[in-house]
Amino acid sequence: MKITLIRHGMTPGNLEKRYIGRTDEALCPEGRTKLEKMKVPESEILVVSPMKRCIQTAEILFPGQSPEICEEMRECDFGDFENRTSEELSNDRHYQDWIDSNGEMQFPNGELPEDFRNRCCKAFERITKQYSNAKSIAFVVHGGTIMAIMSRFSEPHKDYYNWMTGNASGWICEFDGRVLTKPEKI
Repeated sequence: MKITLIRHGMTPGNLEKRYIGRTDEALCPEGRTKLEKMKVPESEILVVSPMKRCIQTAEILFPGQSPEICEEMRECDFGDFENRTSEELSNDRHYQDWIDSNGEMQFPNGELPEDFRNRCCKAFERITKQYSNAKSIAFVVHGGTIMAIMSRFSEPHKDYYNWMTGNASGWICEFDGRVLTKPEKI
């Protein structure tokens, strides 16, 4: 099965390098323009995070195709860091503690990164089993969601942060029901 993982287009918060998780931002004009120039392979099944930025990205890249909205594929809840930049957080003791934990500590008043990754991966497993007879599935989701899936299922294995993906980019892989192989950058 061919799996396409696409990160949503750029939003105003992405432009400003803000932590944008639960904030339901729309795409910015620059984000729309880049997406309108993108070519992605057609996909039999389309799965999308419930966030506006993902739904709008899917509408541009897969016009006329009805998506399955997957709540579990939404971005991480960054808690007190939400909608703030690393510069704005630079004097925050909790932010420094989180950095020192290599991003493994729970976001203050937010989600535990491990819980976020498990949520995304369980949804990926459920969807790929549900559509195991499909030839292709495209996921229009978030950077963290892609990182979680690729770090859990890719072969050869790479750690979570090695799968960072820019806006309006991602991976096309082969999936045998267990592992993602032959990742090609979009």
